[in-house]
Amino acid sequence: MNQVGERIAPGEASGVDAMATGVALLDEGLRFVRTNPAFCEMIGVGARRLLGQPVSTLHADARLETAARHALGHPGVARLDAITLCAAPGRECVLDFQVSANREDVLLEARPASTAQTASRLSESLRGFAHEVRNPLAAISGAAQLLQQRAADARQRELAQLIRDESARLAALTERLLGARNATATRAINVHALLERVAGLLAAERADVALARDYDPTLPAWHGDPDRVLQALLNLVRNAVEANAHRIVLRSRAEMGWRDGRGQRVPALRIEVEDDGDGVPDALAQTLFEPMVSGRAGGTGLGLALAREIAREHGGELNWQRREAGACFVLLLPRYPRTPEPDA
Repeated sequence: MNQVGERIAPGEASGVDAMATGVALLDEGLRFVRTNPAFCEMIGVGARRLLGQPVSTLHADARLETAARHALGHPGVARLDAITLCAAPGRECVLDFQVSANREDVLLEARPASTAQTASRLSESLRGFAHEVRNPLAAISGAAQLLQQRAADARQRELAQLIRDESARLAALTERLLGARNATATRAINVHALLERVAGLLAAERADVALARDYDPTLPAWHGDPDRVLQALLNLVRNAVEANAHRIVLRSRAEMGWRDGRGQRVPALRIEVEDDGDGVPDALAQTLFEPMVSGRAGGTGLGLALAREIAREHGGELNWQRREAGACFVLLLPRYPRTPEPDA
């Protein structure tokens, strides 16, 4: 069998290249060995950046890699709808896939998702949510100001100020969700200051949940949007609390071997939020980061989806790992988020 396999023979290459359907071929290790122009155009990354890279380079919904791996040695075609992927920072798209294989290669066929519009489902949901919460946030902030003025001791004034600060931060986030957000407000930040803010908010909300810190004190400054990443971290911690965690560990590390959306090794920051809660139900493992997916009766299914969107805004990624008791969510952020560059 030749490099691109029997499915795309050399004599058929020009026909495949002319197709409007995106076509990509993976080898046994799920690395790209061929793509047509339509596939590259859909995902916003040139063929030179894909060839030889694993399918995980797409930072796609886990269903895609799972289906590709299962397809090896299994006849038939798997159809996957509305797969969200982000092959390069700021280039998120939603595609429908057909996945099939013979014994030695996997064929991916991609088309624009039939239900996808120019704005993602998550963004539309968040815009509606932001519109609804603006007035209640203003009321909360006003009430906290009155409480602060009448507070009898320093601790009460401190808590009232915390309410005002968080209300102001959320109000700013809602305005950004309602408007066009073309770029993150990037600046140099001490990530441990962000983690300590998370710890303080958790202590104010749930004093019954123990919190442990496992920081790498040698980490350099990280460059990104502190408000957005703070929101992602709060979502992860609150997700752990809602999963009945009794103990949460906040961990920071340097990640030197991580590959970004271009497949290049870049210095990155690794933040882990580990808990001893109920863990992730098997039924949700493949769709955990999809909007409107929740394992709780009263859950909105937006917290983890938003946290992953924030990670990808920075050119990073959010994944999770199963633990014997609970789960560990891993936020990977390149030290210097970069603006996507056009393919040469």
